[in-house]
Amino acid sequence: MTPEIRLTEAPAHLRHGSNIGQPLTRRDGILKVTGRAPYAADHHPPKMLFAVLAVSTIARGRVIFLDIEAAKSHPGVVDVMTPAHKPPLAEDPDAKTNPFMFRMELLQNDSVRYANQPIAVVIAETLEAATEGAALLVPKYETLTPRIGLDAGESFIPPSVGVGHPAVVEHGDVEAGLAAAARTIEAIYETPAQYHNPMEPHAITATWDHDKLSIDTPSQGLAMAQSRIAGLFGIAPENVHIRSHFLGGGFGCKGFISGPQILGIMAARLVNRPVKLVLRREQMYGPVGHRSPTRQRLRIGADAAGLLTALEHSAKTVSSMFDDFFEPAVDASHTLYASSAIKTAQEAVRVDSGTPLFMRAPGEATGSIALESAIDEMAWACRMDPLEFRIMNDAEVEPISGKPFSSKALHDCYARGAERFGWEGRPLSPRQIHGDAGFLIGWGMGTATFPALMFQGNARAVVRADGRGVVEIGAHDMGRTCRMPASLAAQPIPRLRGLPFTMPARLSSPSSPISRPAMSAHPCSERAMLA
Repeated sequence: MTPEIRLTEAPAHLRHGSNIGQPLTRRDGILKVTGRAPYAADHHPPKMLFAVLAVSTIARGRVIFLDIEAAKSHPGVVDVMTPAHKPPLAEDPDAKTNPFMFRMELLQNDSVRYANQPIAVVIAETLEAATEGAALLVPKYETLTPRIGLDAGESFIPPSVGVGHPAVVEHGDVEAGLAAAARTIEAIYETPAQYHNPMEPHAITATWDHDKLSIDTPSQGLAMAQSRIAGLFGIAPENVHIRSHFLGGGFGCKGFISGPQILGIMAARLVNRPVKLVLRREQMYGPVGHRSPTRQRLRIGADAAGLLTALEHSAKTVSSMFDDFFEPAVDASHTLYASSAIKTAQEAVRVDSGTPLFMRAPGEATGSIALESAIDEMAWACRMDPLEFRIMNDAEVEPISGKPFSSKALHDCYARGAERFGWEGRPLSPRQIHGDAGFLIGWGMGTATFPALMFQGNARAVVRADGRGVVEIGAHDMGRTCRMPASLAAQPIPRLRGLPFTMPARLSSPSSPISRPAMSAHPCSERAMLA
């Protein structure tokens, strides 16, 4: 039996109108730590088959042979899906009709655009048979030299970076600011490619019932997934029922439906039976997005007092040969520090890799490490404490637009952090602190920024005549839990009505009206029961 924690129990931390910070039982947490939370790959519909990807072992070229007969002759193998043998699609997977639609490899031809690209799908009665059947395909290739790295080809200025941000932004005269500076620094930083590796890899269990599709798959963007699937298969969006009750981490890679997930749906349609497809860990490198490498150059100038006179931040990144996503690394320099002259610029090259995509603070993560390292260098050039230097140059309004911030408590954050870490005792010069074993101990700080994006959301709350309450919201698990949004939406009711709070009971189907708000539709709905 789940132990209950009541708000009336000590330690009572009461705040009118909110349950945030209150000692509430997380029922979903108990399900997770006891292994009772059902993830996508935990579902086993009747007569289900297993699908396994065969992926390319080259980065560029085409497949000229697959031993399909050997795979099909393996005991338990039901079928092998290839470019020559697959169900038809209603849309070209290489078509792009909106900025949030990315091209994917759905066996449309025999070309290989990157390593680990799916080149066939083996469907079998057991996972072992499907895995062994995929190994028996033994592909042969016509290979071409792959283009890799930041120096793979000619650079170009992308039309936009991130989500429609301009590639070049200028405010003031950077060259004049550098010329007038008492001190300047110039530094180059490189960040490597990084790959999503959540605990739960991409997985899908798909079942067709004529033109209706039911799937279990992890998703951080259910409405977009529903629309994309419906378009590819030529069915109405309301005929696509997605269940994503729990998500075992995502880091952004589950924000868009991926090629392997669509291949699982295609396999189910091909054999007319439910199919499960789960990526192996090594197959996460390629078809599901990643963070691209960057090479960043910063030039900073400051006057004799340490005030910034110029900040220039340029970056070079990569995208795939067949699609566009450019890591917006320089955007980190748009908001943090005040300077009369700021310039940011991005360039890119194309490489033979899967398309980079959103990954945990896209742009902010890569850009802030370069910016903050350069700010440390500038503070040292001015012989100033790095915290004091940041406070002196903190932007009180957005530096480029001049717009005021709706709220900002960075100085309070600095003060509390400095107090807790005993910052005033830190020596100014580097390499001065050693541990008991004689090793150097680093002691530094940094500042990060992240945009606060807001979208319309719908919620419905009902207090019943019998004293029970229900809160419904359109939401889905982002990797921490799907159940927490309902607890936030349910905040006012327990406090106003004196009702004890229990965590959500179930997720409803996409037909629920609360799951399809006017601006952003999420095909699942969450119910928090207040009883």
